[in-house]
This record gives sequence, structure tokens and C-alpha cells, in this order.
Amino acid sequence: MNDELVCCQPHGPTAPARRRLLKCALGIAASGAVGALGSLAVTPVAVAAALTQEQRDKLTPDQILDLLRRGNERFRTGKMHPHDFLAQKRATVAGQHPAVALLSCIDSRAPAEIIFDVGLGDTFNARVAGNIANDDLLGSLEFACAAAGAKVVLVMGHTSCGAIKGAIDNVRLGHLTGLLEKIKPAVAATPYEGARTSENYEFVDAVAKTNVHRTVAAIRAQSEVLVKLETDGKIKIAGSMYHLSGGRVEFLD
Repeated sequence: MNDELVCCQPHGPTAPARRRLLKCALGIAASGAVGALGSLAVTPVAVAAALTQEQRDKLTPDQILDLLRRGNERFRTGKMHPHDFLAQKRATVAGQHPAVALLSCIDSRAPAEIIFDVGLGDTFNARVAGNIANDDLLGSLEFACAAAGAKVVLVMGHTSCGAIKGAIDNVRLGHLTGLLEKIKPAVAATPYEGARTSENYEFVDAVAKTNVHRTVAAIRAQSEVLVKLETDGKIKIAGSMYHLSGGRVEFLD
């Protein structure tokens, strides 16, 4: 996402040149021609600055989703930006203006920030097994959007999800039991003709996708704050699935 959103720090050009590059990028983004910005990423640069409020506020929810798609394309094709995280850390000390609130699973193979090739200050990140929505997570998402100005809530499930398998197998283990109870309705709601077991990865992934849809629906059903923002066109709530094999994020309708 940072190729279109942030000031880049090339190895050679002067600071005024960097400012001109940023001004150009913001001008194109403001005009809505997000697709034209990809050419700025072809030179080797270290993404050094954090997303500013001005940059974030000029983007629509649809443009932000498109930038996430572009970031995922860089990730899965091995063309990620060389982030200067120390510079980003310094740039975010005084404040943050993330564009996206990501609700994803705790699975170690699915770190959303890396999958979307974003930097410090670009995204809020909420992670819980099975990417479910409970009261605490809903409150966090409301803070991200209503208080801090994020314009997209993106729920991201993933293939071969252990929490989904646990729900299918009716696993009972301490507090995990209650968490899996929130996923089990997705098992029953998933139409599938083959073997409905955790050994069948096709079924597991089908349930994971149903679970994403249910989480998106739960957010809309349980958060008047977020629904009002979405109804007013200020945010977009969307679902997605990350495919461990290949690294593609599938955006769901």
C-alpha cells in the first residue's frame, strides 16, 4: 500500500525531490486514478514515512481496498517494498492515521501486515483464533473507524485454519471451548456434498469462508456505530480469504 500512500526515501535524491514525488503521488490519488500509481514502485526505494491524516483522508474505501490488493500482489510475487521500519517508527511517535482495521486469525502463517505489504502506521490489526467478532473486538473496530478515522474494516480468514478444524471436531479445551462455539454455526451453515470432516481440507476451507461471511454479518448486526458509518459511505466492511498456497488474498462479495 505504501507505494501510493507514503513519501519514499531513495538512496540518492535530495529531500526536495522526495517531496515532489510525494506531491505527485497524492495528486494522482486525489483524482481517483489509483491504478496509475503502480509505476512509482518500480525503482528500489525504502519506504520510510508513515501514512498521514491528509493522505488517508483523500482516499475512498474502494481505493484503499485496491491498494491492499496491490500490496498483496507485491507480496505473492516477491516484489515487496524494502521498508525502513526504524524511520516509520520515528514517524509514528507523535500519532497514527491508519486507513484499515484488519480482523484476522492468530495463525502464524497469516500476518496481515506482511501479506498486504504495509508499514507501521498503515493498519490497525486485531487477531483472534478464527477471526470472530466479540464485544471487545467490536469495540476495537469502532475505535479504529469512529474515533481514529480508518475507512475500511476487512475481515480475513485463511485456508487450513486450525480454529475451523477445532470447531468441526467439537474440540473442548478451557476457554477455547467458548471461542469455538462462536464458529460452530458456520459449520452447520456451510452447504457441502462431500465428507464434512476436518480431514477434508476442501470442507475446512468452505467453512472458513462461511465463517468470514458470518463475521461480517455479525459486525453489521451488532455494531450500530459501524453500520451508521457504512450507511453514510464513510467506511466499507468487507471479507476476504488468504490462501496459504500461493499467498493470494481473495476478496469476497
